[in-house]
Amino acid sequence: MFKKINRKYVAAFMIIVFISFSALTVMLTSIVDDYEFTMKQRLMENTAQSIGSMINVSMRMGHIGFGSMLESEGVQINDILNRNAENSDSVIFITDRFGNVIVKSDDPDGVVKDTVSQTVLEAVYDGAWDEYSYSNLDGMFSSRYVNCIRPIYLMPSHRGDINQFDASSEMLGAIFICSESRNSIIASLGSSMAMTVLWIFLVSVVAVYFIGERMTKPLKEMSRAAKSFAQGRFDVRVPVRGDDEVAELATAFNNMAMSLEKMEENRTTFISNVSHDLRTPMTTISGFIDGILTGAIPPEKQEHYLGIVSGEVKRLSRLVSSLLDITRLQAGDKKLVKTSFDICEMARQVLISCEDRIEDKKLDVEFDTDEESMSVIADHDSIHQILYNLVDNAVKFSFEKGRLELSIKHKDKKVFVSVKNTGNGIPKGELPYVFDQFYKSDKSRGLDKTGLGLGLYICKTIIDRHGEEIWVRSEEGSWCEFVFTLEHDK
Repeated sequence: MFKKINRKYVAAFMIIVFISFSALTVMLTSIVDDYEFTMKQRLMENTAQSIGSMINVSMRMGHIGFGSMLESEGVQINDILNRNAENSDSVIFITDRFGNVIVKSDDPDGVVKDTVSQTVLEAVYDGAWDEYSYSNLDGMFSSRYVNCIRPIYLMPSHRGDINQFDASSEMLGAIFICSESRNSIIASLGSSMAMTVLWIFLVSVVAVYFIGERMTKPLKEMSRAAKSFAQGRFDVRVPVRGDDEVAELATAFNNMAMSLEKMEENRTTFISNVSHDLRTPMTTISGFIDGILTGAIPPEKQEHYLGIVSGEVKRLSRLVSSLLDITRLQAGDKKLVKTSFDICEMARQVLISCEDRIEDKKLDVEFDTDEESMSVIADHDSIHQILYNLVDNAVKFSFEKGRLELSIKHKDKKVFVSVKNTGNGIPKGELPYVFDQFYKSDKSRGLDKTGLGLGLYICKTIIDRHGEEIWVRSEEGSWCEFVFTLEHDK
């Protein structure tokens, strides 16, 4: 049921809403209950004081005792008790000092018994009546009531008339105001809270569902796209909506798709080039050797054709060597041995090794260094491979009678090596892919068909393992420049 992310969000939100509103309901119920209980007690106390004052006034004005007053004004007192009982939603009764109920408000359910227990009376006599503020008055009621108990004392002006009742006690009786309901507001609050929670719950669930659906929709699209990638289709893209984190993820996913598509394209091109580069020399070698063995090639020409075979074998050797270098670099088997050496001297040797091809193209060479000798800390053979590769490419892709510039500069702790040539350059749209594996640089320039698209990838990998940088700048139809950095050994 909860395998879908959206359903998990909805379920989690439902639980959070339920727990939050449950806690809020409990807290509000407790606060309102305490408030209602306090207010009901105050109302009862005011009612008790009012009834007590009325009894004392009646006794004082009639100069009669407590019992005589209740008998003579029983009807009036009963009306007063009924009105107060209705106002306070309670039942009111008055007892004498022995606990006998003398007069009470209307009691249709017959909840008030004829006497109050001695335990309660003792608490009243001792002034501890608040102990029964919420109780069943020691079994007088079947359930607990909110109770307000106030004794009725003989006023000082009547002390001379009390002998006929009991001169040993100043308490004539007690007023009991008892209410069964202490949750009238709670019931209303509960129903209101329930309706509010229900509406909020429904609205929240709908909102969370649509919000979650909007968030998970790009993820579903990414999942479908990933399945397409598994089937070899890398042209699928995910729509980018908004600018939030999900949109950033969708953008990153599309960038990854573009990289995969480019990589697949380069891989296909690489396989095609390697197949061609393997098939062509092998066909040439096989044909010439068969011609020599069968006598189709006369002896005086065999040396010439054996030279061609030798060149094709060397070409195959370079291809295998490049593939082995890539394999060793990717596996981490090719360890770097960093030493200090003169990068300027290495650059001179590389230029000398390319002298014949430079002369063939009649290139104008400029060698510019800050100093005659500059030491760097790096793997000697790897840097020689990079420098030779860059110079070889510069010569290969230069215009006839063009210009080749090799400069070595230092700044702070870095040495900057630059190889620049005049030529068709690299199209701006292909610059980000120049160092990609299987990138075929001559695909766009058409000046050379012998490259494998591996040299610059190897250069980039070696430089990365040195912790340095390499980049390319180019103006299509004019020039191209490769620059890499090395650690300066001061």
